[in-house]
Amino acid sequence: MNRKLLHRRLLCQLVAASAMATALATSAWAQQPRDILASARAAGVIRIANTQASPPWSMLDDKNQPTGYDVEVAKEVAKRIGVARVEFVADLFKNFVEGLKAGKYDLVMNDLTPTIEREKQVDFSAAYGLEDFRIFVRNANNDIKDRPDLKGKRIGVTAGTSNESWSRDNLLGSEIVTYDNGGLVFNDLVIGRVDALISSHFGGMKYATVNKLPIKEVGPILTYQLSAAAMAKNQPALREAVSKAVKDMRADGTIDRLSNRWLGVSYQMSVEIAKAERP
Repeated sequence: MNRKLLHRRLLCQLVAASAMATALATSAWAQQPRDILASARAAGVIRIANTQASPPWSMLDDKNQPTGYDVEVAKEVAKRIGVARVEFVADLFKNFVEGLKAGKYDLVMNDLTPTIEREKQVDFSAAYGLEDFRIFVRNANNDIKDRPDLKGKRIGVTAGTSNESWSRDNLLGSEIVTYDNGGLVFNDLVIGRVDALISSHFGGMKYATVNKLPIKEVGPILTYQLSAAAMAKNQPALREAVSKAVKDMRADGTIDRLSNRWLGVSYQMSVEIAKAERP
């Protein structure tokens, strides 16, 4: 092989290798996740999902605007992480995890519990809520007084919530009936389509009082659950910023002020959350 031909082949190999390296570098760059916090700060807006149908956590006011405990916490968090405005996105509980993974919104803040199964798919901030879950029945129902009485009964829960997963794991002798809209399960309890429902004390009593429903809670507390902001995986800056904002809000009394306003709790919410977070 003459020197000229050899030189040409070496040049072609170098060009091919360079093109492949460029392609690999471009592909690797393209696969890097978008920095959601940086993007939100630059745009001045962050997209936060809630149901807007699960009082007192999130609902629509008389002007058709989102309001509630999680909504107010979300607005304060946005301010503290350096984002001027929140765009609230309405979605169903059962869609939250997949919605985050698909990039439909940047955060979920709607009484979402950081369960083991969810943490395999999305990340969570420090907790900003804690609630106890109870059994709710119609006022006229004197047969259901505690958890053993739920055997063989139809139990209503909101689809995709930790209420559903807890009920399926712990009420094996009951028929679990799911609802996409958290309000509908209360209405169906009133008219007898379900025998009981599982809900938080705060949410259940608030909804019953506001809507003047003839229902009551019975039995001891079934379980305690934390709630935290959820976000897509591989967003360390966002997770750190939101967690810091939440912890600061717990420390300076903001969480207690908002929880007293929206949930009517008489104890220090921030202290109870901190205790519950300890392993």
